Amino acid sequence: MLLSLCLPLSATAEAVQLDGRYYEIFLPAYPSGAPLILALHGGGGNPDQFATASGFGRAATRAGYAVVFAAGSGRRGDKLLTWNAGYCCGYAVRKGIDDTAFFVQLIADASERFSVDGEKVYLTGMSNGSMMSEAFAARKPDKVRAVAGVAGTVDTSVYSVGGKVPALIIHGTADTMVPYDGGKGDQSLTRVGFASAASVVAAFLDPWGGGVTKATTQIDRWQDGTSVKVTNYRQDGAVVLRLMTVNGGAHHWPGGSKAR
Repeated sequence: MLLSLCLPLSATAEAVQLDGRYYEIFLPAYPSGAPLILALHGGGGNPDQFATASGFGRAATRAGYAVVFAAGSGRRGDKLLTWNAGYCCGYAVRKGIDDTAFFVQLIADASERFSVDGEKVYLTGMSNGSMMSEAFAARKPDKVRAVAGVAGTVDTSVYSVGGKVPALIIHGTADTMVPYDGGKGDQSLTRVGFASAASVVAAFLDPWGGGVTKATTQIDRWQDGTSVKVTNYRQDGAVVLRLMTVNGGAHHWPGGSKAR
């Protein structure tokens, strides 16, 4: 049974119960027709944790976007949640949770309830949330305007990208949970051989076909000792994929509370 009930969360956000799960939505000053971003927490996280740590809700709403922090699944209430992104992670994978169907339902609910534009949907996520964002974009390219994945790689041995989806991939070379070059992470909570960042780049570039050019620039070293190599892939002058390699960067959301 579908249960959809709005609960007051704060002056700028609301929590919505949806089919046994929930999402938190941050709305811009003028929500009617606003593009929608789905922001997915990492494994063991939850919407409130990710919203607080990333600061993404307020930043995006100031730019005119509505932002949904969606909840994954878990067996211990609503605090330690995961997504079924194929090879990761935890409860959602073991139970075979259909998160793709949940997102389709969520987009429709948010569009009807808050009058946001369900045809202008973007996805982003951290770690397991990044994997799930990329998996949804691969499966449902017609429903996604663009995807941005941070510190998490979709299982490219299983998922092929079904259409042209502009992508931003951000990953640190010192990530010990989801290694930049793939394989098992020394500090990963799951003993999975993860896909490399390079394989995700190749998967999202494949639908664009030929005529893609590549150019790289460098962002100077920051006070924390990291530097960023930005690689842009263009077709007909437009960037269709951007890889941001954080040299020395660990398993963090850039600019988030833990990253600082």
